[in-house]
Amino acid sequence: MQVSAILNNIELEQFALPEFQRGYVWGREQVRNLFSSLYRQYPVGGFLVWTTQPDPDSLRGDPSQSGAAVKLLLDGQQRATSLYGVMRGRPPKFFQGNARAFTGLHFNIRTETFEFYGPVKMRDDPMWISVTDLFQAGPADVQTLAERAAGSDSHAQPLGGFEILARLMRLLSISGANLHIEEIAGEDRTIDEVVEIFNRLNSGGTKLSKADLALARLCADSPKVRNELLRLVDRWAQAQFPIRLELLLRCVTTVATNRASFNALRKVSASEFDSALKRTAQSIDSLLNLFRGCLGIDHARVFAAPNTLPVLARLVAERGGRIDDARSQQRILYWYMHCFMWGRYSGSTETTTQRDLDVLEESGVDGLIDELNRWRGSLHVRPEDFAGSTIGARFYPLLYILTRANTARNLCDGVPLAQHMLGVGSRLEVHHIFPKRRLYDAEYDRSQVNALANFCFLTSECNKRIGARRPTSYLAHSERKNPGVLKSQWIPEQEPLWPIDQYEDFLSARRGLLADAANRFLNTLLHGGEPLPATTADITAANSLTSDLGEAPGDDEEARDIAEILSIAAMHQIAQPETHHEICDEHGEVLAIADIAWPQGIQPGRTRPVALLLNTDTGTDALEGRYGIIFTSKQRLVWHLEELLRIDIDNDQVIGDPDPASDGSLGRTAS
Repeated sequence: MQVSAILNNIELEQFALPEFQRGYVWGREQVRNLFSSLYRQYPVGGFLVWTTQPDPDSLRGDPSQSGAAVKLLLDGQQRATSLYGVMRGRPPKFFQGNARAFTGLHFNIRTETFEFYGPVKMRDDPMWISVTDLFQAGPADVQTLAERAAGSDSHAQPLGGFEILARLMRLLSISGANLHIEEIAGEDRTIDEVVEIFNRLNSGGTKLSKADLALARLCADSPKVRNELLRLVDRWAQAQFPIRLELLLRCVTTVATNRASFNALRKVSASEFDSALKRTAQSIDSLLNLFRGCLGIDHARVFAAPNTLPVLARLVAERGGRIDDARSQQRILYWYMHCFMWGRYSGSTETTTQRDLDVLEESGVDGLIDELNRWRGSLHVRPEDFAGSTIGARFYPLLYILTRANTARNLCDGVPLAQHMLGVGSRLEVHHIFPKRRLYDAEYDRSQVNALANFCFLTSECNKRIGARRPTSYLAHSERKNPGVLKSQWIPEQEPLWPIDQYEDFLSARRGLLADAANRFLNTLLHGGEPLPATTADITAANSLTSDLGEAPGDDEEARDIAEILSIAAMHQIAQPETHHEICDEHGEVLAIADIAWPQGIQPGRTRPVALLLNTDTGTDALEGRYGIIFTSKQRLVWHLEELLRIDIDNDQVIGDPDPASDGSLGRTAS
């Protein structure tokens, strides 16, 4: 099929550009090489399309078009987008990415090379022609461009008007270039089959996921679907609950079909999907309100196990979008907390989700809890479960929940650390009970210094006031001033445990106190007891949840590093990273929990997985070969981003062309 016909089909929506999560990821080098190859009549590869029948309910416009098949462009999206962007002078519909990658492409008539516009080199030089302007020009305009270039040619060996016009016409002939199109047809094709075919044909390039294809098909049926999905994802992200697009799509699938596989969406009409999406959004709102209102989960760092949402969304949607009785709320929270503590969804997410959906349909929440017991063997929290270190530890969210839900008290003034404390100085921060400086001076290593049992939460003002004071000094003072404050924070009250040389014994004692507190709280959820705090949080409120929270709670150094990386990702339109990402072995056993990770790569599907483990107590050598690139410092990760994306992050400048062909590896394990 000719390039011009491909672009016309895209414009007429007969070819649908799938709105994959990764969007447009090509850089200028790829665009330049594409046009250079087409100009020289080199092979540039073909296209793979999936011909699928749209949902009649979603068809718009001329009724005579009813039932017309839609061709989903599976392979060749980047080439088609580049051709469309340069030759049409605008991005195609639903474009997501950096349009600068194909804006300003110029052709040098003399050297027959392609470069992007540079004012010093190209201004006032008629030999440099805007490729976009040329394709938008009429025949008379092309003749004028050729004459102007010929008239200004002062080269020792001028080309002459005929040769200049011939080169311009050769460039324009790209419109007539024939590109091969491979077609997958047949209504019996499942999403699994099409993904398998695509990935076999494209074994050396970007992998297609089932979510990609399901979303592509939905967008072909109803182009507004993706915008609504993204709107919801953005709204929850603003409320400090990062929910990936693929996860939201999984939630809609379970609500609509009670199945975990995206294949189930094949039988869901556009109108049914729209209805399921509304029910899903209401159910997730209800769940997030429950998490925040009862567990105090109010920021991304403690929002663990988001993969529980498809099952929970189904549960809530079947009850009309709300869970009003306290007993059911408590048992839902009990199941959710055990899922993130023990890594229920760290292995095969789809398989586990379907198993839990089947149990839910048969036996409700009680059945889910029984299934956890059978799977885990014991749901009892032990002191050694708090033996991890860093904010990325699996039990870190539990420590935060215990602080919020049990009204732990501030060490400086004894005030309960309630969820809606006012004032910038009242936001919560991680506090090292034994100060880092004192422990490093005593030659403890990083993982010991950042032991989870050495963490408690204080207001930022109190954290600054305590500073690096020795526990023997400030703990005694806090307890005298506010009796019972240490017990409220599960800090051992025995003064012989407070000297620096007793640090290991202190950690052992505190782990025991934390385990006891966790089991008491979980048993209250399971068997009933004192009512939990009222669920007053409102995800749908006009004011973002972040408006009165200040910065996300965390260590004054580590949390700033994490917040900075998240900010960089948002600012430079990098794929949204996951927090609390579990790195697992082939059996689903958790090897480490990353503070931040891009499991599909920073340029999803095109680059290797990347993870940041700050202050880790896990030997990164053990992860080599099981994961892509592991970083243990923020700065190394920033350098990696700059090298991969060709940007100067500190000055917010593009310094070159992104190189998605490279994984940007800086070595085996970057520290």
